[in-house]
Amino acid sequence: MSRMDVKLDNIRKGRYRRSDFMIADAKDADMGSGVCCGGPTFDADGSRTGFRTRRAFLDQIKAIVEQDIVDIMLVSASNLERLQAERVFAGSDVQTAIRANETTDIWAGLRGGHYARQRSRPHRSASIPRLTGARPNAGTDLGLYSMTFNNDLDDDLRTLEEFCAFREEASLHGFRYFLEVFHPNAPVGLEPADIPRFMNDHIVRCLAGVMEADRPLFLKIPFNGPEAMEELAGYDDSLIVGVLGGGAGTARDTFELLVQSERHGGRLALFGRKINLAESPLSMVTLMRQVVDGTVSPAEAVRAYHGELQRQSLRPFRSLEDDSQVTEAPLKRGA
Repeated sequence: MSRMDVKLDNIRKGRYRRSDFMIADAKDADMGSGVCCGGPTFDADGSRTGFRTRRAFLDQIKAIVEQDIVDIMLVSASNLERLQAERVFAGSDVQTAIRANETTDIWAGLRGGHYARQRSRPHRSASIPRLTGARPNAGTDLGLYSMTFNNDLDDDLRTLEEFCAFREEASLHGFRYFLEVFHPNAPVGLEPADIPRFMNDHIVRCLAGVMEADRPLFLKIPFNGPEAMEELAGYDDSLIVGVLGGGAGTARDTFELLVQSERHGGRLALFGRKINLAESPLSMVTLMRQVVDGTVSPAEAVRAYHGELQRQSLRPFRSLEDDSQVTEAPLKRGA
């Protein structure tokens, strides 16, 4: 059993402790952003020079895996193939996972594109038979499947039909998955205040007809505040709820999101930009674990992070004062 499987077993059997809270690094940005996926590169004076290459992006993934703090590494299928060929996960307790589909609303990072403003449509390019039928230690048996509901009958019905087809194929090949549900990207007739309840209801409703063998291992959803998290996490104790990171935000936003989601029933965090776009991703991950375990507070973690940046001679994106602010609206309610 991987470290992820041990923690999931503890959670399901009512033995959860803060050390069982899982951290995943979502290094699948190439599925939505293309060349920009690795994040920007900088000169010594802090000015941007371009974007990290695929090689630099893979090297950062390798460094995170070797650090051995995250429980799950989520990547694209093509990058997993490359990393497996380089034996990055050989002997590692980090669970591999791939993005199993890419709804059109995640194409938001394409320069000049405007797909994110149009109602999301389902699409997937990764091949489950390829992943599960690969030679030993070349593929994976775990993927992320994402959905976006916009309160449009035709679009939402198509989304659910594609989800059904995915589950059937996954079952045939022994492929496990976790389920991501995004905010509506082009909602029809929904006020902002309606969205948390709309999402919670859709998640429960769409899984109500799914038998245990075909249900997701856990969820990945936006943090919509304490009330929404407690409602969903408290409704069904067999449904393990995790939060996605959203934008890069401040360092305080990152640490505060971990604490608030755990306090209100979340059991894992799957962060992409909050790790990938940090000045020092390894230092960020180290402090994320300490915050989750309760050894440092979010405010203390920000100060420690800036101390690490100074020690490594890295120029911070923000001053310590600015980086100590909670800026994301759902977090402000619980800070």
